[in-house]
Formats: sequence, structure tokens, C-alpha cells
Amino acid sequence: MTRGRFITVEGGEGVGKSTSLAFIRAQLAERGIDVLTTREPGGTPLAEEVRALLLARRDEAVSPLAETLLIFAARAQHLAATVEPALAAGRWVLCDRFTDSTFAYQGGGRGVSEQTLAALAAQVHAGRWPDLTLYFDMPVAAATARLGERERDRFERETPAFFERARSVFRQRARRQERIVEIDAGGAPAQVQAQLKRVLDAFLAAHQVARAAAEAP
Repeated sequence: MTRGRFITVEGGEGVGKSTSLAFIRAQLAERGIDVLTTREPGGTPLAEEVRALLLARRDEAVSPLAETLLIFAARAQHLAATVEPALAAGRWVLCDRFTDSTFAYQGGGRGVSEQTLAALAAQVHAGRWPDLTLYFDMPVAAATARLGERERDRFERETPAFFERARSVFRQRARRQERIVEIDAGGAPAQVQAQLKRVLDAFLAAHQVARAAAEAP
């Protein structure tokens, strides 16, 4: 059985990931691809409990390292219980956030060293990086304005400086890694979707070529 593909969606708060996830899923489904949509932190009952701990507003200051370890603990469970079984069964996995967010938020935002994050990533998912990462980028002020007056979780309440540092790391990673494709999230939904369709069409075409080569006698 052909192993499934792993696609992740990244970006700061307010960039429109949720809307785009639905569009991406629909595009894949139209092509007959069996897609599992999931999220991080979360994706299993245990990992969702960790997510609730991480997002809850609290008076106690949370150590950046403690926060990072909780995220990787949830990720380890998510990979073992949800992501890897689906990929092994030939399903494609579409995930809202993965380790790129940890480098941006806990690394850029909180100041946890890149060496620490890389070591944890190597322990939790050595060799298992996404096949494609779609990074949604737009200026922090404009993205934050999109959140409106809704009740914000512990991360959404962070300072503009925090999100600027996180955005800087996201953009650096997008420049360094071929699997990460930057999407301009500042335009109208139709413009964003047009970008996504071009990227997905190219990715799917390359996948078909690779699959045909692998199956050739």
C-alpha cells in the first residue's frame, strides 16, 4: 500500500488558517484523496487535554520550557495514535500546525533555543517532517485585527512583539526549507484560494509522477 502524504498548515493568529483548511480538504477530496484533518496541540483525547492546559488563561506564569515539553508530549501522542496509523493506511493527513509552529512560538516568541527544539523534534519525530507545509503570512497588526472582540486564549493574548518574533522565525524557515510554501494571506479569500490551488496542483502533479515511477516495473 502506498503511504499517505502529510500536509501541514502554519501561520500566526488571525491569518485565516481555519477557512483555508476547509478549502484544502475539499480540493484533495475532489481528487479522490482520503484525507484526515487534525490539529496540534490535539488530535487525540489525551493531546486535546494537553491543548486545554496550554490555552487556558491562568495567573501562574508558565515556564517556556514547561510549555515546550507539554507541546512535544502532545505531539508524540498525536503522531503515535493518529498521524502515523493514518499515513501507514494510505490516508493523507492535513494538520493545523506542527513543529514549525513550535520553532516560531516557543523558539522565536518565548526564547527557547533552536538547539533544544531540534533535539526534542529529533526524539519525537525523527525523519517525520511534512511532505508539504503551507505557511500563511501577513502583517501582525492586520492579522490581529481579524480576531476582533472575541474571547482570546492564552496565546492569542500575547503581545505584538511576541508575534513579530514568531513571524520572523516562520519566514526564515520558509526561506530555508523547500517543503514550506509561503502563502500571502492578506488578500481576499478568492486570491488566497487561487494561490492554494496552484500550489496543490503542482504538489499533486509531482506526487503522481513519483508514484508512477515507484510503481513502474
